[in-house]
Amino acid sequence: MSHGPIGDDTTAIFADEEFDSGRSAVRIASVAALGGLLFGYDSAVINGAVKSIQMHFAIDDQSLGIAVASALLGAAVGAMTAGRLADRVGRLSVMKLAALLFLISAIGAGLAWNIWVLVAFRVVGGLGVGIASVIAPAYIAETSPASIRGRLGSLQQLAIVSGIFLSLAVDALLAHLAGGASNVLWLGQEAWRWMFILMAIPAIVYGLLAFTIPESPRYLVATHRIPEARKVLTTLLGEKNLEITIGRIQQTLESEQKPTWRDMCRPGGGPLSLYGIVWVGLALSVFQQFVGINVIFYYSNVLWEAVGFDESSSFLITVITSVVNILTTVIAIMLIDKIGRKPLLLIGSAGMTLTLATMAVIFGTAPQVNGVPQLSGVEGPVALVAANLFVVAFGMSWGPVVWVLLGEMFPNRIRAAALGLAAAGQWVANWAITVTFPELRSMLGVAYGFYALCAFLSLVFVAKWVRETKGVALEDMHAELLAK
Repeated sequence: MSHGPIGDDTTAIFADEEFDSGRSAVRIASVAALGGLLFGYDSAVINGAVKSIQMHFAIDDQSLGIAVASALLGAAVGAMTAGRLADRVGRLSVMKLAALLFLISAIGAGLAWNIWVLVAFRVVGGLGVGIASVIAPAYIAETSPASIRGRLGSLQQLAIVSGIFLSLAVDALLAHLAGGASNVLWLGQEAWRWMFILMAIPAIVYGLLAFTIPESPRYLVATHRIPEARKVLTTLLGEKNLEITIGRIQQTLESEQKPTWRDMCRPGGGPLSLYGIVWVGLALSVFQQFVGINVIFYYSNVLWEAVGFDESSSFLITVITSVVNILTTVIAIMLIDKIGRKPLLLIGSAGMTLTLATMAVIFGTAPQVNGVPQLSGVEGPVALVAANLFVVAFGMSWGPVVWVLLGEMFPNRIRAAALGLAAAGQWVANWAITVTFPELRSMLGVAYGFYALCAFLSLVFVAKWVRETKGVALEDMHAELLAK
């Protein structure tokens, strides 16, 4: 299934001996990864609106946490259902559904007349986020040559961080144009409302582009559409060993029996007797969120304002952080197929542990004024540098690598269901971190201490239980993994 070695052309990230098929794989993966852009946009857009939402609807910190985290509950449901839905109606149909949900959420959240209507439409957007978080890595893994699968899979995370940057940049621009996020901008609507509404544009683009890419060849084989699968595989891989590849896909899919959730459990076991590889995927997802990365992207504006920066400076710091995230993700894309998944995770865990511990000490020892830690002297700049170095450590490792692993580590037979379960676990963990943070703003030392502990535990977990998948064909990830 894999091509020859990667070329030495340093002018491009992606190169392959079969240039035309490699180029097709890159184009197809890029379109699929746009779901990640909407995922990132929808997740982070609320950052610039947090303060305005709390003031406009006059809600307390607990209600604010629920409002910010509401999309994550929808994401968990979307992730749990996306895999089975994709197995039933196809990967492309599910992508189009995600685009429609994003569009509905953008308009509804932007025009919400009370906090619970906002929450409802954020949940709708969350469903789209959850679906996109599952279908993009699964589709990319199923349409990518093994030799460049890691880099193509990393496009999902590059799109996510680009979506985060885009939403934060739009937030900052709209707030600047209105003279503040709470001020009226266009058509009698406040700037924070337009932050949501403008998400309709990328949603429409993603939905239209989903009509330009082929269905996953593994889904086509599973549904006995062999001629179509042969055509898609020829486009992606060329004609070399084509029938062998189709035969191996048929063998591993066992397409006479439709996949079910029970396939993730050991024979004769109960609902919690999951195969070891499924538990590993679930743990990777939980650790990715429990290091607190989304505290930076959901609450950074109010966080930096709380420690002394004004609104304009807080927007600027947040945008700069998102740019750092993009640059480090590009670095990960260039490294992931060269040095492997596991080394990147280990390096990232070590960096996150150090930077989070630094932030825990600074915020934990700072004096409290009106329940908020006040940084003075060099403490503010050190905290700012530590926060951005934390993003560097995450962006070059746990951000992209977890999504690549989730897309490729599971055997064909259970990939969609297992990825859905892992992604749902990720969103539940994200929700738990997000909903609790507003009430922890007066105890930032405790919050960052917990994130630092989780980062250290992630280091131990990866060293002991995560297996390297670099260069392994998807059809080879079956018996020995299920045996664990």
